[in-house]
Amino acid sequence: MKNFTIHTGIVAPMDRENVDTDAIIPKQFLKSIRKTGFGQNLFDEWRYLDPGFPGQDPNSRRPNPDFVLNQSRYQGATVLLARKNFGCGSSREHAPWALDQFGFRAIIAPSYADIFFNNSFKNGLLPIVLTEPQVDALFNEALAFPAYALTIDLERQRVVKPDGSEIPFEVQAFRKYCLLNGFDDIGLTLRHADKIKAFETARLAQKPWLAKSMIS
Repeated sequence: MKNFTIHTGIVAPMDRENVDTDAIIPKQFLKSIRKTGFGQNLFDEWRYLDPGFPGQDPNSRRPNPDFVLNQSRYQGATVLLARKNFGCGSSREHAPWALDQFGFRAIIAPSYADIFFNNSFKNGLLPIVLTEPQVDALFNEALAFPAYALTIDLERQRVVKPDGSEIPFEVQAFRKYCLLNGFDDIGLTLRHADKIKAFETARLAQKPWLAKSMIS
């Protein structure tokens, strides 16, 4: 998992409430057994005017010129600005996968669905909670200024605006530790690789018959 320390990126303002996970990554794209390739179908039904299907060449599609991510001023955006209850609906982990693989590193919204919120942290995506007035102000600025960018300093827990003013945000200490160090659940376990290896070595010395049933 990519670590998150300080990130500066263009902001894409998505002025919609209750964006559900089926809108983030529609169900027909969940058939893949791999964990990659979902970014090209992020917000598929909103980004394109024609129906999409797995394995389709994105260059053959008809983009929706009115959708925020298709507008030239937001190209390369890595910070998504959203409204309340972002990520509601089904509990598919593919939603943060798609956002991450499209290029987003952080989301700013007043609230999130619980499962999406948890899944985001586990996949290196930082969901920041700000108040509705604070989010309103960021929407106004992002819409007013082309290439509007924010700096997100996770260590200091600050969103830094172009004028240098800062907005503090809260993040649970363990989640912050994992993001700063790039630890997903597997990475957390592998911190103890030496202890795990020592335990397995000692166990096999005591019960050598287990080696026949173990994969080396």
